[in-house]
Amino acid sequence: MTKTAAIIGGGVIGGGWAARFLLNGWNVRVFDPDPEAGRKIGAVLDNARRSLPGLGNVALPAEGQLSWHATIAEAVEGADWVQESVPERLELKQKVYGELQQHVGQGAVIGSSTSGYKPSQLQDGFANAAQIVVAHPFNPVYLMPLVEVVTTEANSPEVIAKAKEIITGIGMYPLHLKKEIDAHVADRFLEAVWREALWLVKDGIATTEEIDNAIRYGFGIRWAQMGLFETYRVAGGEAGMKHFLAQFGPCLSWPWTKLMDVPEYNDELVELIAGQSDAQSGQYSIRELERIRDDNLVGIMRALGANDWGAGALQNAHDAARMGEAGLARSMAEVDDITQPVQTLNRVVPLDWTDYNGHMTESRYLDAFAQSTDRLMEIIGCDAEYIANGGSYFTAETHIRHLDEVHAGDPIQVRTRVILGQGKKMHLWHEMFSGERLLATGEHMLLHVDLKTRRSAPPAPHVEANLVALAEAHAALPAPDGLGRAIGAAR
Repeated sequence: MTKTAAIIGGGVIGGGWAARFLLNGWNVRVFDPDPEAGRKIGAVLDNARRSLPGLGNVALPAEGQLSWHATIAEAVEGADWVQESVPERLELKQKVYGELQQHVGQGAVIGSSTSGYKPSQLQDGFANAAQIVVAHPFNPVYLMPLVEVVTTEANSPEVIAKAKEIITGIGMYPLHLKKEIDAHVADRFLEAVWREALWLVKDGIATTEEIDNAIRYGFGIRWAQMGLFETYRVAGGEAGMKHFLAQFGPCLSWPWTKLMDVPEYNDELVELIAGQSDAQSGQYSIRELERIRDDNLVGIMRALGANDWGAGALQNAHDAARMGEAGLARSMAEVDDITQPVQTLNRVVPLDWTDYNGHMTESRYLDAFAQSTDRLMEIIGCDAEYIANGGSYFTAETHIRHLDEVHAGDPIQVRTRVILGQGKKMHLWHEMFSGERLLATGEHMLLHVDLKTRRSAPPAPHVEANLVALAEAHAALPAPDGLGRAIGAAR
């Protein structure tokens, strides 16, 4: 059953929440009195549709329905989740919560995107305080996984559990803060770095571009995949964190920073920073910068996913949870009909799979077919545990025909037939589609090997039995066009 999210306030953050829910299959109902809200959210959605589907390796569900509503009462009707993202003015937020109290269903969670207010301030004076939590995200919400969930004693365990379950279900990470504090956790780090950066600019130590380079070419990359403490633990070498603290702990008393002091905020400082920022990035429009940012984020998180680390590990878990919904089986028992080709891939073409011609590069056709072979291997029982115990298949020969082009963001599916599955041999035929359009075929001969000797060897009986069952079932299908064709031979 499709769930519904209500978005109250459609700015940058509200629009990001709308995109995150919508592209994860939720219906989204928006209230924002700004006459430009539709255009603004539309621009955010364009970027989200371009980048988010390519972040994972499993297709997202069908996009939900987006609707606009003239009142808060209309917007929250039937909502399972309400996300308040109005400007950071407490009196405005309290006015919104007054209306929400009258119209939100008792089973819904009400989350606030506030970066500064504590949940007790938002809950104060409202009969439905138990439903209200802080759910503070990071921009762009449709890509960044962190959500700071801040609660109070007014929130029941059931509400907290539901909030965390919903956030996890849309591919995000709920960092539950059980004790409230101004600006929560992450923004306090950002504020400390921001204040120090202002001093470095003001004192002429570094420009805005030099400071950004220090972060993005240095510790920012480390923080992205290990955070602060784990990074420092590794910096301590084999002796670990204690050694690191013994080495660098005394630095805490040295006058390295001005975190307890801030520069005077005046027009001169504003002009200095704004001018340097214009010189640094003024040649790009905001939309261009957003797309560059999105491309980089997708690339970083996909790279992390290859090592099942940090934000990439979170995405891998989200993909694994969605495999059944995407029509992908993990065992013979999950294959709907073994007499038909097995769907072994269902995804979109990621941003980093395209080449200088603007379409999917030839190496990625092989990558996609290799992923399909891996899926078929898992289905027949040659899974991670089996491989860890010393058995696997090695590819001996491959023939790919490139029949049509496909571009970043396009959906692709691969359907796989087993041509031969006896003894040591596994002969597969993959067909790649975008909708009903045939893009490519891949013919692959693989041999079962003993990983200890690195030589061909018979597979385990259950693996061979599953492979034979698929081969016999698929033998009744018409021979595929191009099977066994040599390069350059007439079709």
